[in-house]
Amino acid sequence: MGEHKERMLRNGWYLDAPDLVDDRRRCWRLLDRFNATGADDDDERATLLRDIVGQVGDGVVVLPRFLCSYGSHITLGDRVFVNLDALFMDDATITIGDDVRIGPRTQLLTAQHPVEDHDRRRQGWERPLPIDIGSNTWLGAGVIVCPGVTIGQAPWSGQGASSPTPSLIASSSQATRPDPSARSERSTRSSGRPSRLPDHRL
Repeated sequence: MGEHKERMLRNGWYLDAPDLVDDRRRCWRLLDRFNATGADDDDERATLLRDIVGQVGDGVVVLPRFLCSYGSHITLGDRVFVNLDALFMDDATITIGDDVRIGPRTQLLTAQHPVEDHDRRRQGWERPLPIDIGSNTWLGAGVIVCPGVTIGQAPWSGQGASSPTPSLIASSSQATRPDPSARSERSTRSSGRPSRLPDHRL
């Protein structure tokens, strides 16, 4: 494993490298096949998805066209549903709990670039920060989740645990910071760019 791949896996600053390019191309070849499946090819899509994604729970449905960077850094819990044209930029881990529904054209973006250091940005340095989506969360159509954001409570409720608090992020919102339900027992609904919690609760 090369130095910069190790840096990326540690969520550190890194540059692109040949082994990372190879990993992405392997993923993209599988995505080409996944996204070329026909309307009736549910079994083929399910098999390809398990080749693309690191961990896939039971009853998961992902509709094409689906895009991701590596695939191997994604975990999908049981009964996750991902609608059309989703983009998971999984330079860091993307962990999605059980019973999560993700609307069409949602983007989960883990890559962060230097803001103040213009030279390093020109050189291509970046840093990935993980995204966690708690169980029973609904992301509406076109939601953008930024690097390092946690939405909802812990992604895995665990066997015998009570049902997690649901969160809803309204369509076309941009989640730039942790959702308040990660620290609350009450359901939350947020919206806007960046998303904000209104006065009322679900």
